[in-house]
Amino acid sequence: MDHTAVLTAYDHQLRRDARSEGPGTRVERVGGVVRQTGSEHDWNGVLWADIEARTADDVIAEQVRHFTAAGREFEWKLHSYDRPADLAERLLAAGFAAEPPETVMVAETDGLPAGPELPEGIRLLPVTDAAGARLMAEAHLAAFGEGDAALSEQLGKRVLAQLTEAPDEIVAVVAMAGDRPVCGARMEFRPGTDFAGLWGGGTAPQWRGKGIYRATVAHRARIAVERGYRYLQVDASDDSRPILDRLGFTTLCTTTPYVYRP
Repeated sequence: MDHTAVLTAYDHQLRRDARSEGPGTRVERVGGVVRQTGSEHDWNGVLWADIEARTADDVIAEQVRHFTAAGREFEWKLHSYDRPADLAERLLAAGFAAEPPETVMVAETDGLPAGPELPEGIRLLPVTDAAGARLMAEAHLAAFGEGDAALSEQLGKRVLAQLTEAPDEIVAVVAMAGDRPVCGARMEFRPGTDFAGLWGGGTAPQWRGKGIYRATVAHRARIAVERGYRYLQVDASDDSRPILDRLGFTTLCTTTPYVYRP
């Protein structure tokens, strides 16, 4: 894989030239940033920025005003190559809170292992309706606990909205142990790009280390190949990065979410 070429494609297709995630969101290019604004259940935030040090604080303040006026918490996705070099410090000074960094990883879809190879007692259930979206939320809760109850509810609403408004741009599955959801994973497509994005995959503690996440990656990779997407992209946590390494994913850069809560 040509690292420079893939990073350039990623930066242009998914950040600089990003398209709206759905009918309820809009993408704007204003003052050196690309931002998305949607409902409270959508992802709201700054996707890309290339700003000069002398204007950076004013640009940050403008994003705060914009999202605060809309009543939205929002995220500034800071990538390791974004400018200016001290943008992280400026965001913190403006009242943002840094969340754990993630590793942007990419793999060619046709080079990933076939699958899925599910552990005994687990089956993958396609998510296509409101009942499936509820199972996604329950799987998230099982993986991350009651402390993430609000995020679990938000996830279920977001998935249902995507299935309703843009069903061709999402594939979601729930790993079921009997009648209990133990892992939820989805893939979001960006028409006109080379990339399909993998999201979710958190697994209930008692089912970790058994290959469920790996199986969901293989399942989604097969669908991405069928739809003609060249690359899979993941914002990987420290837990999933070693698994993705073993599957053949390559690190492009790192990204840190900086969150502003009005």
